[in-house]
This record gives sequence, structure tokens and C-alpha cells, in this order.
Amino acid sequence: MLKRILNYFTKGEIALWMSSVTAITASFLIFDRTGWLKLAASLIGITALIFNAKGNPVGQILIIIFSVLYGIISYSFAYYGEMITYMGMSAPMALLAFISWMRNPYNGNRSEVKVNRIKRREVVFMLVLTAAVTILFYFILDKFGTANLIPSTLSVTTSFIAVYLTFRRSEFYAVAYAANDMILIILWVMAAMSDISYLSVIICFAMFLLNDLYGFISWRKMRKRQAENDKNIAQ
Repeated sequence: MLKRILNYFTKGEIALWMSSVTAITASFLIFDRTGWLKLAASLIGITALIFNAKGNPVGQILIIIFSVLYGIISYSFAYYGEMITYMGMSAPMALLAFISWMRNPYNGNRSEVKVNRIKRREVVFMLVLTAAVTILFYFILDKFGTANLIPSTLSVTTSFIAVYLTFRRSEFYAVAYAANDMILIILWVMAAMSDISYLSVIICFAMFLLNDLYGFISWRKMRKRQAENDKNIAQ
């Protein structure tokens, strides 16, 4: 089983995952040592990203688990926007993405989804829908007295775009998640100002950012490879 997993991932991917796990675990042991739920969520999340970078549906199952755990963590610091976003949007959308990825394997290979290219008309639809969701969540979060309202609302915006593009199997899902990671880093820096243990969460999302950037690169290569293979088959 271990040999099969090692053969599935490239040496670079294994190195990225191991360095991410090391950084997350070390920061937890240095700055926290009590919030074991944060550590569990972080390790599950970083593992999900390396599977997502391969276009493997397993990543979406792990995202569902991460979303629930992260929602609980966010609730503890009154980041109701993060809680609602991840438990009410990211988790359900990850389930839909899992179904979509399973239904669209590349050449019957269920461990690799077929990359999709969305049209401009759909991009416009996505942006209009995102604007509506953002406005709605702004008032909801304001009603709940959400801490750091503006960045929390922006997190909803980037999260919605990310989950939408993930569901639609677009490589740009990773760019949206990278933007979300940067907003989350800002949010948890604010939290760390009053509780230093949240520095471990900052390190977590810094690692998420690196992995999401790699995910975009990986999907670009995957799309190009799939297109070339399809072209060769057609000939």
C-alpha cells in the first residue's frame, strides 16, 4: 500500500507534502500544544490539497472532513463567516465536486479527473452569482457580529469562486483558493494578536498557499497532457 502511494506521487509532491506536514506540526508544538483539533484539521487539509493537485476525487472527501473541523475552530474565535462558509458551503460543494469528479474521469481513470475549460458566458454567470452571495453573506455575518467583517466577507467571495471552479473542474480553482489562503492568513494574523496559539493556523494556511499554487501548476500540465493525448487518439 505504501509503495503504491509512493509510486503515485512524484518525488517533488512527496517533498512538498512532507515539508508542509513538518512545518505545520512544528508550529503547533511551538505555539499551541493544546488545540489538537487545529493540528488534525491542518494535516487533513494539507493532505487533501496534494490529492486535489493530482485531480484525485479522494481530495474532495478529505476537504469535507477539513471543512467541518475548520468550521468548529472558526466558531471558537467568533469567525462566524468562516464557520458558515466552510460548513454551509465548502463541505456541501466538496460533496458535489466529488460526485462531478467521479462522473468525469479522464479516459476511465477514476484517480484523475478530466480537466474542463469553462466558457466566458459561464464566467460572467459565476461572477454575478458570486456578487449576490457576497452581498447576502455580508448582511448575515454583520447580523452575527462577525469579527473582522470585511476580510471575512472577502473570504466568502474567494471561497465561493474556488468551490464553484472546483465543481466545474477548472484549473483556476487553485488560483481562487490561493487568493482565499492569503485572506485567511490576514484573518488569523489578527486573531494571533490576542492569542499567540493561532500562529499555528497562520503557518497552516501559508502551507496551503504553497500547495494551491502547486495545484494550479499541476492542473495546467494535466490539461495540456490530456489535450495532447486526446489529439493523438483522434488522429
